[in-house]
Amino acid sequence: MLDAIDRRIIAALQDDARLSNVALAERVGLSPSPCLRRVRALEEAGIVRGYRAILDRGAIGLGLTVFVEITVAQHSREHARVLQEALAALPEVVACHMVTGAADFLAEIAVPDLAAFERLLTERLLVLTMIQSIRSNVVLRRIKSDAPLALPP
Repeated sequence: MLDAIDRRIIAALQDDARLSNVALAERVGLSPSPCLRRVRALEEAGIVRGYRAILDRGAIGLGLTVFVEITVAQHSREHARVLQEALAALPEVVACHMVTGAADFLAEIAVPDLAAFERLLTERLLVLTMIQSIRSNVVLRRIKSDAPLALPP
């Protein structure tokens, strides 16, 4: 279970994963050696899975984000597996979830523009025979994204 120091470490790393161990230790009230041991323990436990740069999509030419709801035609493990593998293999799919409700999957797609999305839709998604329907929701404005996770009490 996470104690108060682990929670402070996680919060600090979510805020700025580039902190040096010395700066992190100072921020959470530990000396550097125990701080590093705790960070390594969080990594080994799989709580901290990695570190990455968060990019501005528009600045790198990915100005369109679309949330796509996908419904599977005939529910089977095989169809779900094949669709999951197909979605995972598309670099434009930046997040994908199996969901409850009207759709079976919800995929977040980042592409340069509407024409690129149309090509992805017609050439790579609609050709998957297990798909019954696709509903697209184009993002007009990003309100909140890449936020730190709120840890449960």
